[in-house]
Amino acid sequence: MGRSRRTIPEELLLLALDPATGTTAQPQSLDLGLAGAQLVELALAGRIAPDGDRIAVVLPRPTGDPTLDSALELLRRRGSPVRAVHWIGGPRLGLRQTYLTHLERCGMVHAVAGQMCGVLPTTRYQATETAISREIRNRLDNAIRTGVPPDPRTAALAALAHAVGLGKHLYPGNEGRSSRSRLRDLIRHDPMGGLVAHAVMDVQNGAAAQPRRSAPARGGAGDPAGVPVQSRRGGVAARAVAH
Repeated sequence: MGRSRRTIPEELLLLALDPATGTTAQPQSLDLGLAGAQLVELALAGRIAPDGDRIAVVLPRPTGDPTLDSALELLRRRGSPVRAVHWIGGPRLGLRQTYLTHLERCGMVHAVAGQMCGVLPTTRYQATETAISREIRNRLDNAIRTGVPPDPRTAALAALAHAVGLGKHLYPGNEGRSSRSRLRDLIRHDPMGGLVAHAVMDVQNGAAAQPRRSAPARGGAGDPAGVPVQSRRGGVAARAVAH
């Protein structure tokens, strides 16, 4: 898998970055979305495939992307297909920071140091390659505006953006209501993206312990305010990062 093409986790994170504040919208659900986006990217690379509501490894060969390959190896070690909700709901400490660091290394964002409450060091991230962010956003806008079925990557990205609650960030207010509705509807255009997006929403709704039932697409909401790194699941704050 070549690195000339941005991965869906990278694109989801760029979509979530607020150009004005350097924080990411929907920080808690975004962590789930990034884990789900890895599954979609691995499926598009032919490494995994859906098996009902489970994920099965069909080709364990590395992709060449270290972060994706780490996820692929963890899936392979399971030895049998794993339910998508269990995978996405598992601990993902540092995943968002890993992708932020990668985007910084690639020159797509730059880190801005600051302080929270005048005491705790924070790091926010500003997009530097704004043309890339615009191109990603334009793909979603075109799919919403034209009604033409999007390519699988764009469909999966739209499904994940809806699942983590980015609709209100991308299309705010009453004027964005119809766009948010159409963003939700794009979930049907990619089976793997739809499976993963529903799993993300099920985890947020506390349904990970139950078999997934077919349900209409649902959205999430969250507070984009920054919190300390490590993940809130980790409980220890060493330094803060953008959310």
